[in-house]
Amino acid sequence: MSNLETDPREIRCAADGGGEELLEGRSVPLGGPRAMAVSRTLPGVRRRLIGAWCFADAYGPEVTRMRVPPHPHTGLQTVSWLLAGRVLHRDSLGSLREVRPGQLNLMTAGRGISHSEESPHETLHGVQLWVALPGTDRRTAPAFEHHAALPELTGDGFSATVFMGALGGAVSPATVFSPLVGAQAAVDGTAELPLDPAFEHGLLLLDGEVEPLRAGSLRYLPPGRDRVRLSGRGRVLLIGGEPFGEEIVMWWNFVGRDHDEIVAFREEWASGDGFGVVEGFDGPPLPAPALPGTRLRPRGRVRE
Repeated sequence: MSNLETDPREIRCAADGGGEELLEGRSVPLGGPRAMAVSRTLPGVRRRLIGAWCFADAYGPEVTRMRVPPHPHTGLQTVSWLLAGRVLHRDSLGSLREVRPGQLNLMTAGRGISHSEESPHETLHGVQLWVALPGTDRRTAPAFEHHAALPELTGDGFSATVFMGALGGAVSPATVFSPLVGAQAAVDGTAELPLDPAFEHGLLLLDGEVEPLRAGSLRYLPPGRDRVRLSGRGRVLLIGGEPFGEEIVMWWNFVGRDHDEIVAFREEWASGDGFGVVEGFDGPPLPAPALPGTRLRPRGRVRE
């Protein structure tokens, strides 16, 4: 999924500090004022990364249509996860794959890829996530994966599907480039989800009522915890990973390391070079917005 803001802010991240936090979601129209709205909790006003997770949009449930024209990505992975509906992915590698609830579409942008996403007019409910690639892998060859079967972890009061990384011994087949976890947990009663104490984590309520979570907010947990207690009935998104030690520049749909890289990525997209062509989408590609008037600066995990 693209960041479709016409005037995207520079996303700055700085070194870490503090304990638990609530990252409040902000409403962003996906494709214009009449399009579907998403709730963006990551990057937040202060915290910009949770592990290598650098972007989290939640949408629905809403009867709507998703239509995201071809657009570029660099230096990240896109993670598409649905609770209801279906979304068709096309990319410049020639991939054509519909994702449905409980399945994973994973695209590794690496040095550069472009893709589009479309859905029928029906109930859509899901999340779109990005993972920043570490410096050693950020120029890897672009790739796409679809995983229809994913491991489950069950315990008292919960059942979790692990779509990225590992949780409590359940390991996803999806390709990862840093230690992390991405899972959806269904909570029924009182549950204790296992956590890796080396990870920082984020918890997002997807539906229902689950304490201590609040609708529309991503709860951040710092490293050091080996479990989190949840109670109620509903579905929860869990993301986490080892604190990401690199400074990045994240602007529009690009993750880079300095201003000049972002300028070069934008020029490549504008000129039609470097990102391939998405075949089969009925419409033009998404134009890049104008760069800000000041230089983009690399930052770390939180904004000071």
